Amino acid sequence: MPLDASLRLLLLSALWGASFLFMRIAAPALGAFSTAFLRVFLGALGLLAILALWRVPWRFQGRARAALLIGVINSGIPFAMFCLAAQVLPAGYSAMFNATTPLMGVLLGAAFFAEAMTRERLLGVSLGVVGVGVLVQAGPVPVSWQLLGGALACLVAASCYGLSGFLVRRYIAERGGLDSRLLALGSQLGASLALAPLMLVETATRPSLGAWAQPDIWAAMLVLGLACTALAYLLYFRLLQDLGPVKPLTVTMLVPAFGVLWGALFLDERVTPAHGIGGALIALALWLILFKRAPRRDLGAGQKQ
Repeated sequence: MPLDASLRLLLLSALWGASFLFMRIAAPALGAFSTAFLRVFLGALGLLAILALWRVPWRFQGRARAALLIGVINSGIPFAMFCLAAQVLPAGYSAMFNATTPLMGVLLGAAFFAEAMTRERLLGVSLGVVGVGVLVQAGPVPVSWQLLGGALACLVAASCYGLSGFLVRRYIAERGGLDSRLLALGSQLGASLALAPLMLVETATRPSLGAWAQPDIWAAMLVLGLACTALAYLLYFRLLQDLGPVKPLTVTMLVPAFGVLWGALFLDERVTPAHGIGGALIALALWLILFKRAPRRDLGAGQKQ
């Protein structure tokens, strides 16, 4: 991998890992849906400014509606779920659950999109499930209904991420493609439209007006929206263009490490052996799913991974 691409990959991992830190700061104060809405809305504003600066023409070629819908699945629901989880889970937990995205993609692909379930993928899914179980059972947060609810919210988010890849392939790539910068913008606009009503209901029923006046909360939201969303999406799509569809997925392995690191440094979250054991099992699962080629005799060998 070229040095410049490696540096972009590290920066992207650091940004996405930090997003769990900032959600952990903002969501308990503003509420889950308000935090999620502000993230995608600020991300959309940042992308609008960047596209205007680069003079990117708005040519959605009849795929604007698909881009908006993908935004609901790829950003709106996952960000809301992670913000709900941030109210009860440490940032490092959410970052590690986020790493199960390829596992969810494999399960959804086999169930609904005729993707081959090879031995490597099945073993990877099994190891990933064990890794999640280790983290939940032996991690620093005592097992409770709140912990299980937060974990479930993270897994729903990871499932949406896994589903969105198939939707992009079916409704964007297979229909002639779309400028990745416009897809990023359309997805954030779609997520903003979906989350706006939920944010309005939450702000009307939640007595958190004082939190909206706190400078540190707004600082967290600005970094979350502009850096961890707008800039991060541009970095990710640039990596897709330079390296193809597989190598950028190594970001999934790096994000948990940064998420745990930022949580420990800035929120004093405790790091335990469960992080290492669970993280190692999830990382091995991802390697089997993303990079281990299936033997040719297996059904589906040679198909897209």
